Amino acid sequence: MQKTEVYLYKKFLTDNNMKKIIVTQEKSAINRTLRQKRTLVALGLKRIGHSIEHDASANILGMIKKVNHLVSFKEA
Repeated sequence: MQKTEVYLYKKFLTDNNMKKIIVTQEKSAINRTLRQKRTLVALGLKRIGHSIEHDASANILGMIKKVNHLVSFKEA
């Protein structure tokens, strides 16, 4: 994990009010494990370029961490 990602995770988790993050699928789920495909579905991502907004909870950040090579995220 890169230094900036660690900073963002800590920043999102330490704020009392829930921040919003926008998650975008950047790469295809073809030839990925079933666990990674299901994580993308759980995040609500359907296709490349599809974006969705989530609260920056520990659960969501953990899912993003598992498929960080397929998605990108930024603060809303």
